[in-house]
Parts: sequence; structure tokens; C-alpha cells
Amino acid sequence: MSKQERAARTRNALIHSAADLFERHGYVKASLDEISSGAGVSRGALHFHFANKAAVADAVETAAARSLRLAADDAGAAHVNALQALVDLSHALARLLHKEVVVRAGFRLNCETGLHTELSLRRQWQRCVQRLVAQAAREKVLAAGVSQERFVATVVAATTGFEVLSRSDREWLSHYALAGFWQLLLPAVASPRVLGGLDPSGTGSVYDGASGVPGQFAPVRDTRPH
Repeated sequence: MSKQERAARTRNALIHSAADLFERHGYVKASLDEISSGAGVSRGALHFHFANKAAVADAVETAAARSLRLAADDAGAAHVNALQALVDLSHALARLLHKEVVVRAGFRLNCETGLHTELSLRRQWQRCVQRLVAQAAREKVLAAGVSQERFVATVVAATTGFEVLSRSDREWLSHYALAGFWQLLLPAVASPRVLGGLDPSGTGSVYDGASGVPGQFAPVRDTRPH
């Protein structure tokens, strides 16, 4: 392994260690000693990569933002209309929040009092939603009279609310909960000509043991464990 590869591996280990501590205890309570110990490196190795804890937090948010951007790119590249792409992206975000501690930590850092970083995952998420809603309007798949601004506000408020609530109960970000939200919302915003082809469960993905069935707007199956 080259020196550059070792440095990259150490940096990634520090970011994941910091994300785990930020997500569990918050920015203020996480210490640089704990971050370096969690990554299995010395405090000196940490300072080789990061000047201080704020720089580590910035790296966590940057990594989380990259994951969200890649998910948005994938949704935008899919061969579906923009409304379905928005549904799919919301499920992709939920999967990221379930599986990736860096993404969970990135969203939590945005809420930390007194912590000011250049990034805001919530604003980035809002821009993703705005872009797809505007595209849906251009594609004429929105119902007549739907306000883009109100639609965006509803989606952003609901999905970020699910993220906050899921910190104490992961069920808020379950496939069932999110699909149920879209089951209620899509009939109010989608053009009747496309509604029947929309899948509130998401297309082309498997989440919590449930697979989306493209083109089937049917009651969402309860896939929660009993």
C-alpha cells in the first residue's frame, strides 16, 4: 500500500469515527481523543489531517453531501418522470440515513447550536426537491393548479421531520412510513394521466425487504416486522 493510500485510509477512518461520535453524542461532547482512538490512530495523526474539531465536522458534512449528491444524480438519470424520480430519491435518502452514519451525522451537525459550517444538508436536500418539482412542472406531470412552492415545502418539511423523529425511533424512516406519505400526497399533486403509473414505494430498489413495483399505484403493503 502506498503512502498516499494509507493517508486516504486514515482520513476516512477519522471521518467515520467522528461521524459515529457526532451522531451518538453530538458535536460538543465528542472529543478529538475519542475520534482518534475510534479510528485507531494517534492524536498526532489526526492533526496531520485536520487542524481542529471544526475541520473534522466539515469533512463529515462534505462526505455526507457527496453521498446525497450521488443519490440525486442517480435519481435524475433514471428513465422515469420527475415525480417518480422525487419519490425514488426520498427512498434513497432514507436508505442513506439508515445505513450511513456519516449521512446521519451530517444532518445532525446542521442542527448543532453554535456550530457554523459552510454546508447545510437540509438546504442541499431542499434544492434537490426544488429541481425535481420544477422538472415535473416542465414535463406537465403535476396536477392543474399545484403550487410548486407549497409542494416543495410539504416534501422538505415532512422528510426532514422524519429524519429528526427517526433519531429516537427508526420506524419513522421505514419503507412503510415513507411510502405511506407518498400514497397520501401523490393523488393531490400528480396529473391524473400519470398517477396510475406512479409507485409510492419507489422503483428499481429494495428497501427493508420490500421491492417497488413500477407502474402500480396501489395501497402500500405493511412490510414492518410483526
